[in-house]
Amino acid sequence: MTVPSSSAHAKVNGLDMYYEIHGDAPDGSRPLVLLHGGAQTVGLAFSAVLPALAADRRVVAPELQGHGHTADTDRELTVPDLAADVVALLDELGVRQADFLGFSLGGLTALEIAVRHPERVGRLALAAAMYTQDGVHEEVRVPDYSSPRLPSQTDFQEMAETYAAVAPDPEHFQDFLAKVSAGAHAPLPWTADDLRGLRAPTLLLVGDGDFVRVEHAAEMQRLIPDAQLAVLPATTHMSLMRRTSLLLPLLGEFFA
Repeated sequence: MTVPSSSAHAKVNGLDMYYEIHGDAPDGSRPLVLLHGGAQTVGLAFSAVLPALAADRRVVAPELQGHGHTADTDRELTVPDLAADVVALLDELGVRQADFLGFSLGGLTALEIAVRHPERVGRLALAAAMYTQDGVHEEVRVPDYSSPRLPSQTDFQEMAETYAAVAPDPEHFQDFLAKVSAGAHAPLPWTADDLRGLRAPTLLLVGDGDFVRVEHAAEMQRLIPDAQLAVLPATTHMSLMRRTSLLLPLLGEFFA
């Protein structure tokens, strides 16, 4: 993984929000914003792809409410609030428009930004994101931890260890995990018409063994004007952002 060019905290919406800057780019070019998944950090979500993504452009990678270096607050964790936090951070950084790559909870956050603030989004890549809760498999909606679609015990251990290493309150992990789960399973705020109204060029990414049903991803492709859909073979939710041999050519072409 690349070492950040810089990292800092910004005061946004009552959060002390951590963010990293990677790479560099000519003045006036759009940065790429990376939004990680639930209970992850920038490194845990994107370490496999960040070096290539930051090779020729500026990358802004925040950690969302309660995640990683960003302390939690008493506020509920909701997708609209997470999106508002990211927009406020971009305001603080003077970024009027960016491209977005969001994974899982970060994909929901990126979709909310594209729906509510279309002028802020150049190109939009949504990895393992749905627009309604029935877009995920039943064993995800009602978790069946014997399902290979769900994170393994090793995955949970990795999330816990990463959290403990950087979180302001390392003992908060179990409570935080419950809070993230509640936020991720809450009703989502979009309609089919919201997707039909998107104008940013959009790439949908999903694994064939993902949380998100392939049929739902195909429905999103039909609803979003001129959207592209890539279904990665032999790929689960947790392995999606690590499938560099497949992902990097797709992302490189899409964001070129």
